[in-house]
Amino acid sequence: MHVGLVMECDYRTGVTQEEAFEEAFAMADTADEFGLDGVWLAERHFAAPRRPGDPMGAGIPSVVSVPLVMASAIAGRTKQVRIGTGVSVLPLCHPVRLAEEAATVDQVSQGRLEFGVGRSGFPRSYDGYGIPYAESRARFQESLDVILKAWAEGSFSHEGEFFSFNELCVLPKPYQKPHPPIRIAATTRDTFPQVGRSGHNVISGLRGFDVNEVAEHMEMYHQSREEAGIEGKGEVFLRVPIYVAETDDRGRSEPEESTMRSYRRLGGLFGTTAGAAGTTLSEERQERADRLANVTYDDLLKDRLAYGSPDTVVEKLTELNDKLGLDGIIMEPNVGGGLTVEQVLNSVRLYAQEVAPRLR
Repeated sequence: MHVGLVMECDYRTGVTQEEAFEEAFAMADTADEFGLDGVWLAERHFAAPRRPGDPMGAGIPSVVSVPLVMASAIAGRTKQVRIGTGVSVLPLCHPVRLAEEAATVDQVSQGRLEFGVGRSGFPRSYDGYGIPYAESRARFQESLDVILKAWAEGSFSHEGEFFSFNELCVLPKPYQKPHPPIRIAATTRDTFPQVGRSGHNVISGLRGFDVNEVAEHMEMYHQSREEAGIEGKGEVFLRVPIYVAETDDRGRSEPEESTMRSYRRLGGLFGTTAGAAGTTLSEERQERADRLANVTYDDLLKDRLAYGSPDTVVEKLTELNDKLGLDGIIMEPNVGGGLTVEQVLNSVRLYAQEVAPRLR
């Protein structure tokens, strides 16, 4: 069992960007010091502090727009922890450049890179880059194909819808052979069978889905792999909002306000993007928006959160593993961004010291 955490590199109100980076590095150092298996860097674009009159904003303000650069910096200051992208948004970047950067991080870290990839569930970032969200699926697949060719061959040529190359030799090649583990994010119902047929491993989460929905989707993933004739069951990693405190009361009460604000905002985003160009009916955005509009904290504690004392969190995560057959759990340590630095780092330490050893 891989036990890690995601880093969204919050840019908190009242702090400088420099202090935001210091907090991010402190979290990576804590993960490495206390023996977590991995840190996973989100990719967030245009996530600036909200303006008055813009209640939805761009989400929690963040300074992690270039995760592979952050990954390289973390590689230089840590010894053991694996460093993942959670996830690199492939359609927003040139695939040859991504292949070069990811291979460089893998070399610098001596084989500690986990290459998580996806296309992002919301159009805002695409607007900023001037890329139609309607192209996101096709761009994602072509970009992944190019990256794998760049890593696998001495030189390669490619003729596609968006990119064309002739006899390119991309250096460096990855440290891990044939390449770093690739994990594809699945955040919509129709993505799970696509990932299954591709033969790649999958990452999902409990933000847009509840446990029963994830179980159903994972069954689709495994069945699609089998029908495609792919050997092995494929590895399943799950992002889970986790908060660990010394007591159940603190573990549940301290993150409540921040967590509820985050899920209300997520429901609003599903609603405002329902029917937008590039979205599909199978994504069920309006249905997900309606469910989250009425969700209670008790509902979330039952189906989407692992909050409480170490014993309670272990029990909850064990139940998830038993139901979903997980190969990795990735902690979301500050849902909504409202916890203090001290609270977050204390939770991460308890997670690493008192929860992780009992999950492996």
